[in-house]
Amino acid sequence: MTSYRPIDSKREEFRKYLERCGVMDALTKVLVMLYEEADKPEDALEFVRVNLGDTRPSVAEVEALRSDLDSALEKLRILEEENCELKKRLHTGGSADDGDSAPDEAQPPPDDDADDAPPPPPE
Repeated sequence: MTSYRPIDSKREEFRKYLERCGVMDALTKVLVMLYEEADKPEDALEFVRVNLGDTRPSVAEVEALRSDLDSALEKLRILEEENCELKKRLHTGGSADDGDSAPDEAQPPPDDDADDAPPPPPE
């Protein structure tokens, strides 16, 4: 039986350490909350995590963030390609109307009430 003595003393030392650090009290409180919960949660481990103060996002939140990141990266890629193309046009002296880009922003689009509108100011 003396061979089991070191293991028991290590366990007792570890238990005292957990008590000193407040781990035993925190776990006990959360487990009591879970026990007293009228509608038991589907994921008990998630309940314990949340009630211990874990602020990690849920799996659904992580998936939503990944989807948003993928969308933003794709938009960034498209905008970088467009920027590169516009820089090439600028350096080669080509106009912005060479391709299927947006119309020049300095000229407003024609509207049906053009006859009623005052003429644009001279440039």
